Amino acid sequence: MLPDLTEDDIPGSGFAITTYTVNAALGGETALAQFREKLARRGIKLMLDFVPNHTAPDHPWVKAHPDYYVEGSEAALAEAPANYLRVETDKGPKILAYGRDPNFPGWPDTLQLHYANPELQMARIDELIAIAGKCDGVRCDMAMLLLPEIFQRTWGITPEPFWPKATATVLEKYPAFTFMAEVYWDLEWTLQQQGFTYCYDKRLYDRLRDGHAGPIRGHLLAGLDYQDKLARFLENHDEPRAASEFLWPQHQAAAIITFLSPGLRFFYDGQFEGARVRVPTHLCRGPDEPTNPEIAAFYARLLAVLKRTAFRDGAWSQIQPQPAWADNWTSDGFVAYACAGEPDDRHVVVVNYTGNQGQCRLLLPFPDLHGKQVRLTDAMGTEVYDRDGSDLVDNGLFIDHAPWHFNVFVLHPH
Repeated sequence: MLPDLTEDDIPGSGFAITTYTVNAALGGETALAQFREKLARRGIKLMLDFVPNHTAPDHPWVKAHPDYYVEGSEAALAEAPANYLRVETDKGPKILAYGRDPNFPGWPDTLQLHYANPELQMARIDELIAIAGKCDGVRCDMAMLLLPEIFQRTWGITPEPFWPKATATVLEKYPAFTFMAEVYWDLEWTLQQQGFTYCYDKRLYDRLRDGHAGPIRGHLLAGLDYQDKLARFLENHDEPRAASEFLWPQHQAAAIITFLSPGLRFFYDGQFEGARVRVPTHLCRGPDEPTNPEIAAFYARLLAVLKRTAFRDGAWSQIQPQPAWADNWTSDGFVAYACAGEPDDRHVVVVNYTGNQGQCRLLLPFPDLHGKQVRLTDAMGTEVYDRDGSDLVDNGLFIDHAPWHFNVFVLHPH
């Protein structure tokens, strides 16, 4: 990836933490406070990546509190040498487990915290309280690994629940603090109930990548109490770059569905420029890549649409596409929804999420359009149509789309 690689390009892992303090070379805690103040003046919040499951092997707790970690034995080390490490501690030599999830071998630059130890849980909560004094939220790495049933599956030990206590304690002191969970395995709802403001929506991403509209529509049928607390993305540090994973027409269609749906919109560094190389987290730089002007222009238009009040505070509802005529199966390839703020801030989003031409009708959920003429202007393109409002409500807006084509119509009744 880096033909001119040097040791300086490998600063270490952002997931093998020794302490949550700011390095003196970056100005220490004072510089962080000043930086956060400047961000706040621009309406930007600061979120820290918090790694709850494990620490670096040189964390001070390893020497002072080895009981904060999952301990192994000579037999465990002999049986699974990729999962354990010999360490020296203030309480003598120990064999401690590498951090891991239940499906993979251990991460050898980490050691596993022992959440069945109540003292460790309290120390972690104290750490979160200190962090909450320095930033506005935390993105919690692999947050589901701490759930009692997952911890039991990994280690054969069932701890007391951690997240309900931790989130409640922090939010009591800092009510506006945001908890976001990186979470997989259909455990998003579970963590929402345990105090997380947002959870990754990997399920939507997987369905978009699979390229079938039906499962996407099914996913978007979930209650808004759930969807509003999902973080929706097309790429992150664990996934391939969207520009390399999706062909360009599908990339645009997937972005329209992802970022004009309810929830938190999560964009990744380099996504707006069309970066194609996923940089490993252990590197502090990637290769120089030229900006793709077509991708940059698309995201500029999309971000302008996202500034509209309807997509921030409006009422969102899915529209089930109807066949354009009897036996026309292509309607099954569409995803559509309405987003409405004030009467002059109403939108209809429609995407043909297939590789074939398709037609459908969309029954618009705006009964007050009866008896009016409606102009539909595409906020992402150049299409403009004048239609009869009664027909839009009773018979539906007729759509005929090329593969992966989409519209974000602004409705202007008159």
